[in-house]
Amino acid sequence: MNVSRNGWKIITIALLVYVVIAGLLNDVPRLPILNETIRNLYFHVPMWFGQIIIFTFAIVNGLLYLSKRDLKYDIRAQSATTVGMLYGCLGLMTGMLWGKFTWGTFWSSDPKLNCTAIGMLIYLAYFVLRNSFSDIDKRAQYASIYSIFCFVMFNVLIFVIPRMREFSIHPGNGGNPGFATYDLDAKMRMVFYPAVLGWSLLAIWIYTLLARYRFLKHQ
Repeated sequence: MNVSRNGWKIITIALLVYVVIAGLLNDVPRLPILNETIRNLYFHVPMWFGQIIIFTFAIVNGLLYLSKRDLKYDIRAQSATTVGMLYGCLGLMTGMLWGKFTWGTFWSSDPKLNCTAIGMLIYLAYFVLRNSFSDIDKRAQYASIYSIFCFVMFNVLIFVIPRMREFSIHPGNGGNPGFATYDLDAKMRMVFYPAVLGWSLLAIWIYTLLARYRFLKHQ
């Protein structure tokens, strides 16, 4: 292994090992309702950070394809979107599990949850659109154009609309303060920030592997 070239992968593994061990064993604030479930903060929230980062990779590669008409950018955009959807599913599942223990239900009619589900469906349509074209160039062109709509709408749905509502049970929305405001103490920050970095790097790692596989398959 070329250590200088793969150093970031070693860092990714080290970060995630640290996050899993420290996240499960370190002391956490004993808060009403949340109790031990607050440890999910090291997994649920970083998944969404990773998703936004990898969706940014997708939109950038989509724009590069529209500019240069090189299929390698379409392959990268498709791969990044796939990983973004994977992270979105993991984010939803960890959130539903958290909701069951804190809200008493896997899903509520909260605007944050509903908007996230709509955003995921919009991105799911990206793959439906791709499969509706047999011509490779048209597929790449229309998918790249649609991905712009996906990226804009997804960010509006999860960052803008939930904050416009007067009330939300989801932290950080509708007048409900986020974790950083009232209970993300110094000990938790020592695990949370590495978790965001580690899960984001893992998303990039999976993306590079998937893009490489699809490129070789295309050739």
